[in-house]
Amino acid sequence: MGKAARGVLALLLGAGTALAGCGEELPTLVTPTTGQESPVSPRAEGTYQTTGRGPELPERGVWLGAWAKTDWQTPSGRVAALDGFARQTGAELAIAHMFHDWSDDFPGPTQQAFHSMGKLQLISWSGTDTRSIASGVYDPIIRQRAEQVRSFGLPVLLRWRWEMDRPNLAASIHSPGDYVAAWKHIRNIFTEVGATNAAWVWCPHVLGFVEADRNAAAYYPGDDQVDWLCTDVYPGKEFDGFATQMDAFMAFARQHPRPVMLGEFGGTSEGGPGQRAAWLREVREYVKLHPQIKAAVYFAQKQEKPAYDSTFNDDPEGLAAFKELTADPYFAAPLPKSLDK
Repeated sequence: MGKAARGVLALLLGAGTALAGCGEELPTLVTPTTGQESPVSPRAEGTYQTTGRGPELPERGVWLGAWAKTDWQTPSGRVAALDGFARQTGAELAIAHMFHDWSDDFPGPTQQAFHSMGKLQLISWSGTDTRSIASGVYDPIIRQRAEQVRSFGLPVLLRWRWEMDRPNLAASIHSPGDYVAAWKHIRNIFTEVGATNAAWVWCPHVLGFVEADRNAAAYYPGDDQVDWLCTDVYPGKEFDGFATQMDAFMAFARQHPRPVMLGEFGGTSEGGPGQRAAWLREVREYVKLHPQIKAAVYFAQKQEKPAYDSTFNDDPEGLAAFKELTADPYFAAPLPKSLDK
């Protein structure tokens, strides 16, 4: 039993108590649970909603999206990269994902370019020191961002300081309480400004639920503060199964009346023969078992330091598996009419 499997077992056994308080080794094959029922009972269709901010949810199925890294860091370069990924995979992409540093100016030309493609925007906004945010030091920057989001005039998905549970962010996050205080401070300013077109996406890493010592649930700001639950899922070099990891997160998510998003997913390691393809097929099966999952955003990037490649340029088997997902009408839910502006 891998580390993820052991963590999930521990989480499921102790779920009642926990929720009430609310460069590695060579890969080893983990047999996917494709075709099997998830041990986490899915939340029934229609028993989740946002707080009223952002886009209307799809009635059925999933919005598929992607982050596709480009060598040309311009709006036209980002559009070309996203379009190229869609053509390569046969995907009908509803969501365009963009990352922004804390001090970046947005929405801007990139968001306008993605809107011209008819895409819903997922904006991942990096953080800074949470205690400084809560103290009001950064209020002018936050207010400016809120005013620009309001002026953008379209529904957006705003993912502030994703993966806050990562150990390497501890120096700026400080504690779960500090993170929650910063979240509420930023969101309150967006409310004051009237930027209610932004849906707030809370997105820890899935290992924050698999590994008990990370305790991602402690960072949850509350149902009144969050529109979308979200997690980032990768198989790692051990190729832990998608379902094994997601069960840990969904045990938490089913306790909350919010839709779920896969903020990032993809195979960043080559793995053994057929492992990436099997993992991607598992994604498709699992998402369809859980109607609470309403969006899935692929992370397509090749990088040298640290070295990883989640693209399909050198992976025909993985590409074939992903094309099975993109050919499934369930992953082509239509976007809301509120984007037709």
